[in-house]
Amino acid sequence: MRRLLFGLAVLSIGPTVRPSDAQDTSAIDRGVRIGIVYRPGVRPGMVVLPTHAPALDSVRTLLSRDLDYSDRFELITLPGGDSIRVTAAAPGARPPAGGAGRGTGGGGAAAATTLNYPLYQALGADFAVAVTPAPGDTAIVTVHDVAAGGVRREVRARLPALKDPGFRLVVHQLADRVLEAALGVGGTAATRVLFVMEGKVYAIDQDGADQQLVSSSDHQAMSPAWAGDGRRFSYMEFWQGHGRLFVQDVASGKRAPVPTTGQALDFTPAFSPDGKTLAFSRATEEGTDLYTVNIKDGCCLQRLTVGRFYDNLSPTYSPDGQRIAFVSTRAGLPQIYVMAADGTDQQLFAPFDYGATGSSNAPEWSPDGQTVAFHRDVGGTLQVFVLDVRTRAVRQLTSVGRNEDPTWAPDSRHMAFVSDRSGYRQLWIIDVETGRIRPLLQKSGARLPAWSPRLPETASSTP
Repeated sequence: MRRLLFGLAVLSIGPTVRPSDAQDTSAIDRGVRIGIVYRPGVRPGMVVLPTHAPALDSVRTLLSRDLDYSDRFELITLPGGDSIRVTAAAPGARPPAGGAGRGTGGGGAAAATTLNYPLYQALGADFAVAVTPAPGDTAIVTVHDVAAGGVRREVRARLPALKDPGFRLVVHQLADRVLEAALGVGGTAATRVLFVMEGKVYAIDQDGADQQLVSSSDHQAMSPAWAGDGRRFSYMEFWQGHGRLFVQDVASGKRAPVPTTGQALDFTPAFSPDGKTLAFSRATEEGTDLYTVNIKDGCCLQRLTVGRFYDNLSPTYSPDGQRIAFVSTRAGLPQIYVMAADGTDQQLFAPFDYGATGSSNAPEWSPDGQTVAFHRDVGGTLQVFVLDVRTRAVRQLTSVGRNEDPTWAPDSRHMAFVSDRSGYRQLWIIDVETGRIRPLLQKSGARLPAWSPRLPETASSTP
């Protein structure tokens, strides 16, 4: 260890900089990884560099948390003390590939050419992220490719004031751009989750902050659902004993009732991928069936199912808009079925053992189209399952406590759901690839979550 520390000291040439402390925010016990003892695993190592601008401390903190919650990096905590010099010019360090970093006003380019790449390679980092200020309340986020010894990308964004409602969204969008630059995949930082609590619809950021009431305060509401563009959502409100559907604009907060709804109990709305059609369940004295309505033109109600002696409900579109998965009681207990988007070719989707398998409900098609999540009764307790669309194999995802109402993140890797594993019903998020679970909202009574697509971007970048 003394030899390693001596070697790091030799590599560390330049002015003394004391890195700020970083904290691993993992909800599972995986420990804090200190750079000098870090051992790279399957996931690439990531360092979020200390910022020398106090005004950017909040940006760095949010970025670090978002990257941690992506579950795609091993976040490396820098050792404290004066033994590490983080921005010395390193022998053999190459300038940004393709001229990246030019035209950044000096701050980003200077950081790019002076990062001590050999040092961070010794710490086990594959990527390093720097946040620097620029004129005009602008932040520059520089993604360094440590192995290549150059800048992968720079992203610029004008930052609203810290207490401005748009501040968090801008930083979340920056985090998603970092993930895309480093690994070429989309992130989930700039997303929100709708949920129902005490008869009202709320929205919350994916990191568990900024909870807001979004539905009316004088009517009971349920069944929130997002449109594919992230600019609208729908939900049901109880009006004079009936269920009325509304579509609400995210930016303005204005809402409008969905034509042809409100005369029966209409609930569980689901947008078609193109946003022109809304599928929903309608309960009458004859039973519950599925309908669609053209919300673009405000017309054309169409009935998709005719149950008569059984119920059909809870529609969810495939990402290509060609099929709809839904719940039907035609086999006795509720199970997951699928049909063409026009109501034809109805068939069983999730296999079950008649007389042995419990009820299955709340299906949601993943954004990549490969799986459908739902919950199923297992020995009197609900658990979350996933159905492989191609093979129709069913896999149980949860086992601790009661778990229900799964909803996919736009990366088709993370999922929010309701669980009482902590002793009361609250919202949790699971990474289905690693099994890492973290609480989203530590309040009792939340249910029916709906995860948004990636919200519209405002940041610009230089490749």
